[in-house]
Amino acid sequence: MTRGICLGALVGALLIGFGGGARGGDVKGKVDFEGTAPKSTRLMMNADPVCMKAHKDPVYTEDVVVNPNKTLKNVLVYVKDGLGGKKFDGSSAAKLSLEQKGCQYFPHVIGIQTGQELDVVNDDPTLHNVHSLSKVNSQFNAAQPKQGMRLVKKFDKAETFRVKCEVHGWMGAYIGVFEHPFFAVTGEDGSFTIKGLPAGEYTLEAWHEKYGTQTLKVKVGGSGEAQAKFTYAAK
Repeated sequence: MTRGICLGALVGALLIGFGGGARGGDVKGKVDFEGTAPKSTRLMMNADPVCMKAHKDPVYTEDVVVNPNKTLKNVLVYVKDGLGGKKFDGSSAAKLSLEQKGCQYFPHVIGIQTGQELDVVNDDPTLHNVHSLSKVNSQFNAAQPKQGMRLVKKFDKAETFRVKCEVHGWMGAYIGVFEHPFFAVTGEDGSFTIKGLPAGEYTLEAWHEKYGTQTLKVKVGGSGEAQAKFTYAAK
């Protein structure tokens, strides 16, 4: 019996030494919006008949999308501080896609790890030109004249930057690059989940293309989940 107790204590100590004692959980939350939502501007796509044909209904800008439940879509939420400078290898993470469909980018905001592959796809039977406005990572500016063309990119450094189409001036998207996997983008209900954070205290940051950034502190316990809420207001 004594031998079993000692062996169990030894295994426990080893697990703690290798991070097994730092069990954590998920951070779940939402991004609320207060005030009157600004009116979106209709996108005029008549310069390209292919773009016009792709839409039966009018298409509007996505710089501010307020959901029916008074939350904000397309907010990038991520761990800004608390990981102790630790970097994570994103090369084995699943490939992500940035689609050009109906002369729009989908998704409008995307988060990706350094080293993770991004597949930029032209789903339209018309010319698109993908131009990154990155400042830390190397810029790219590539034409995709045919439907089905693909461009695979990786990024080495953390930053958030815009991507645009030189052919269709209304097309724009944002890419947030991180040295860790702890980020999420709010969707049609304004919620987000950052999964699998080790136990500890963190600073979360929310980024929105028009309303800027906000930060808050969150504590992830040894098990379960933590809650977080951001609120943006109309300007």
